[in-house]
Amino acid sequence: MNEQGEDTGIVLTEAQKRARRSRSIAIAVSLVALVVLFYVMTLVKGPMMLVRPL
Repeated sequence: MNEQGEDTGIVLTEAQKRARRSRSIAIAVSLVALVVLFYVMTLVKGPMMLVRPL
């Protein structure tokens, strides 16, 4: 805490904020691609994939 009693915490530079945003977007795009891949693979295998002996 500083003299006024306020906790400023960590302040990121503009370059760090851009890098963080870029990483977040890359992670989001990767997750969406994975979900789409699983969905497409389920469609390709067809509904008989769900009716199988255990």
